Amino acid sequence: MRILIPFINLEPQLKLMKEQAMRALNRVYDSGHYILGSEGNQFEEEVKKYLQIPYAIGVGNGTDALVLALHALDIGPGDEVITTPFTFFATAESISRVGATPVFVDIEPKTYNIDPANIKKAITKRTKAIMPVHLFGHPAQMDVIMDIAKEHTLYVIEDACQAFGASLNNQKAGTFGDIACFSFYPTKNLGTLGDGGLIVTKHKSISDRIRLLRHHGSTKKYFHKEVGYNSRLDELQAALLRISLTHIDAFNQNRKDIAARYNQELEKINGIGVPTKQLHAEHIYHLYSLDLKNRDAVQAMLNKEDIACGVYYPLPLHLQEVYEDMGYKEGTFPIAEEKSRTLLAIPMHPFLTNKEQQTIIKVIQSGGAGITI
Repeated sequence: MRILIPFINLEPQLKLMKEQAMRALNRVYDSGHYILGSEGNQFEEEVKKYLQIPYAIGVGNGTDALVLALHALDIGPGDEVITTPFTFFATAESISRVGATPVFVDIEPKTYNIDPANIKKAITKRTKAIMPVHLFGHPAQMDVIMDIAKEHTLYVIEDACQAFGASLNNQKAGTFGDIACFSFYPTKNLGTLGDGGLIVTKHKSISDRIRLLRHHGSTKKYFHKEVGYNSRLDELQAALLRISLTHIDAFNQNRKDIAARYNQELEKINGIGVPTKQLHAEHIYHLYSLDLKNRDAVQAMLNKEDIACGVYYPLPLHLQEVYEDMGYKEGTFPIAEEKSRTLLAIPMHPFLTNKEQQTIIKVIQSGGAGITI
């Protein structure tokens, strides 16, 4: 099917940065140093300044970042990590990958983030950490979550893979917990031309451990202190990310402006719920998802008009086949399950034109009774 309006369009973003990117490519090419070099070091320094956090470590991708974070805290078999069932699989997968057990709790009905009110009920003697996700670019209630963690002496690992540049009370997402993890997959708000990830922390001991782990447990060539990983942000991706970082605030502002126009026009329609932005939170709209009781009809209507859209996420993690043996049943987390049936993401990226957006809005408005509860 020909897509008249794509879900995400990277072409104008890449065109804007092409000259800078070509210079960066030549710089890396001529350097003869392609792994753990100056580009990666400079990117880490620039990210630290942007986020106002003392330690940043580039890694291979966002999933590796989560695994390395858990490993660095010695979380493994016998431990439990409380997280959300309404997120991309990598969140829970990373917990399982280190041998720990993901313990799911239900989400908030408006932000779709983990509900702090449910976290306390799930804490046991085996609980080692809380892993909140800043879903779709909206920060979780980190102030409340940090209070819970402090009360119960738990680690907090922020899955900020969808939220680079978001903030809560003027503090950047990813700077609240013990560790935070970012993904630089090409479609992320801060993306590159391949895989890439980042871990940030306030703690030198954690930073040192992750630097060791990401490079085969080694700080000196051919000498290894422990079994580690091969997960390093390569020089080309780091160089491209340095360019993207200079544009991130403008790109995120474009997303916020587009979201505001969507909200203004679509919140008037009976049967549509637009994304919620909580007080003191800076939502950077990695995705813009409508809450629809008749999602399938709206999705079909948009597809008919060659407007791309997507479902994030069609099956909560607690109901995935891989976690069947954990005993979760349908109805266990009703809000997460409901949102898996009602949310539909429509086109959102920094270069969505006014004409494209108005076309999307008019198509949805033209649905009339077709989208009314």
